Amino acid sequence: MPSDYDATEFVDGDFQAHKTSYSAAIGSASTLRAPTREEVDSKVAAAHQRLAEKKRELEELERERSVLEETRRRQMEFHTGREEMAHNLTRGLGLLEEAEFNARRDAEQMAKTLADFREALAKVEAIREENWTKEGFNVELTRALTTLENARMEWNSARLKFPVLSGKGMEEEEGETENGATPANLGAQSFWQLCRLGLAMTWPVALAGLIAAGVFVALLLRR
Repeated sequence: MPSDYDATEFVDGDFQAHKTSYSAAIGSASTLRAPTREEVDSKVAAAHQRLAEKKRELEELERERSVLEETRRRQMEFHTGREEMAHNLTRGLGLLEEAEFNARRDAEQMAKTLADFREALAKVEAIREENWTKEGFNVELTRALTTLENARMEWNSARLKFPVLSGKGMEEEEGETENGATPANLGAQSFWQLCRLGLAMTWPVALAGLIAAGVFVALLLRR
């Protein structure tokens, strides 16, 4: 019986080894050879394409950064503006409410002073010197002087309350208020200043009283 077939019996080992060495040499030579112009152009085109893609990505990131920065700026402006306006409006409400209260109080005082002025003016204009008689001259004179002194007291009191009656402007009035020289701050005045102020306000009454007492004494002596 014949033996089994062996394929290696017909293969030349030396030829196969030479063929393998030749193929390796050809591959090594193709790896070490210089690139062709077509290969370089292809690589340059690929590099330009990648660079263009990176540039587009960079531009997109820059636009996104600009949008985010603008949004952050607007948010900061919103928060800062809200805090500022809340503070200003709250402070403004307090100042205007106080100013409204003071203005209403001053208006009420001014209305009362106007009524007192009208009453005092009517009394002054009601004095008719031509109707006085010789017998009642002293009495009428005393009565007229009392009316004038009362009107003068009303006038002086109003001048202390309303500096505009003395010809002062609003700026001077505000300056005196800041310096504490208004009647509202009498507590800050010295004793002698208060005495002088009291004397200035009460001397007309004292003078009228002296005149009335003199007239009364004269009438008693005539009897």
